[in-house]
Parts: sequence; C-alpha cells; structure tokens
Amino acid sequence: MTEPTMHAYEPHDQGLAGRLNWLRAGVLGANDGIVSVAGIVVGVAGATTDRTAIATAGVAGLVAGAVSMALGEYVSVSSQRDSETALLAKERAELEQMPDEELEELAAIYQAKGLRTETAWAVARELTEHDALAAHLDAELHLDPNDIANPWQAAGASAVAFTGGAALPLVAILLPPTSWRVPVTVLAVLIALAIAGLVSARLGGGSVRRAITRVVIGGAVGLGVTYGIGSLFGAAVG
Repeated sequence: MTEPTMHAYEPHDQGLAGRLNWLRAGVLGANDGIVSVAGIVVGVAGATTDRTAIATAGVAGLVAGAVSMALGEYVSVSSQRDSETALLAKERAELEQMPDEELEELAAIYQAKGLRTETAWAVARELTEHDALAAHLDAELHLDPNDIANPWQAAGASAVAFTGGAALPLVAILLPPTSWRVPVTVLAVLIALAIAGLVSARLGGGSVRRAITRVVIGGAVGLGVTYGIGSLFGAAVG
C-alpha cells in the first residue's frame, strides 16, 4: 500500500477559510467606504458647488467611517478572541484533569461521524499521542490554536479597506470641473461597486450577475436619493 499524498492543486491549508473571510471582509469594508462617502459628497454637491464644503464633508465622512469600522471590528473580534481563549483554556484543563474521559469523548465523536468503534478508538489514540489539544480543538470546537483572532489586525484591516474605498468618490468629485463632478463620481462609484460585487461573488461562489446587479442598483438608488435631498436642502437654504 502506497503512502497517501495530497493533491497539489487542491487547497488543504487550515487557514484558507480564515483568509477568505478576511478578503470578503475587506471587500465589504471597501464597499461601505465607497457607498457612504459617495452618498455624502454627492449629497453635499447637490446642495452647493463650493469645493471646500464638499471636501470637508467627504474627509469628515472618511475619517468618521474608518474610525467607526475599526472600533466596531475591534470590539467584535475582541469578544470572539475572549471566547476562543476561554474555550482553549477549558479544553486544556479537561485534558489535564480527565484524560481518559477526553479520549473516550474523542473516540465517540469519530464514531458519530461514521467510523467503526475499533477505528474510532484507533484514530482517537493516534491523534491524542500526536497532539491531544489540537485533536480535541479540531474535533469538538473546530478551532486552530495557531489561528486565534487578532482584534488589532481586524481593526486595522477594516480601517484600511474603508479608507481605500472612501478615497475613490472623494477624489472623483474634487478633480473634475463643477458641471462634471456628480456624473464623474456616479460613474466611478458604479464601476467600483460592480468590481466589488464581482470580487464578492467570486469569493463566495455566488452568481456574478446577481451580485453586480444588486450592488449597482442599490448604489445608484442611494446616490440618487442623497443627491435629491441635497438639491432640495440647497434650494431651501438658498
């Protein structure tokens, strides 16, 4: 019998799902930055043509949004990390205090997955001899002790993704002449949203057409509403 080998062209890295989640979160963060700041600058542009007012509103929206995203992600991931750390400590303590019961539990898990009793016990013993903690974390909790969530990393990634997305509409509305500001910004935003929808669909394995249509229509409606409100407000004030 030959020694089993993995297919080189198939991903077997345990961190793959985590990296895909990070990529998806980055796409969503950039999407939020695009939509929120585009809505702000287009709305202000509907009320006034003053470049300073538009730039101030856009930069304020970018900074506030990036800070909000970072804080929200930090709090969320910190809670997740606390839970994972507590589960890790609990499992380590159980292995030290009741190793026989833990071995029996591991064998029962593999038996429940379809292995025969003898095979389940053999697998449980071999994995326990190799790395008992890793075996239990994987089988019971689906945790990798080397892949515990990092709240600072999550906060930084969210802030960077949001800022990158928010910079697009801010630049797009400040560079063109006054009469072209809104059309250029809307076009740039819709193209960026289409790209974000494409990437999101590819990462998630969903329908590309549906994803692009959803974000483009939603973005167009949002920009239309904010521009209309800005125009009405500008007319009322003027």
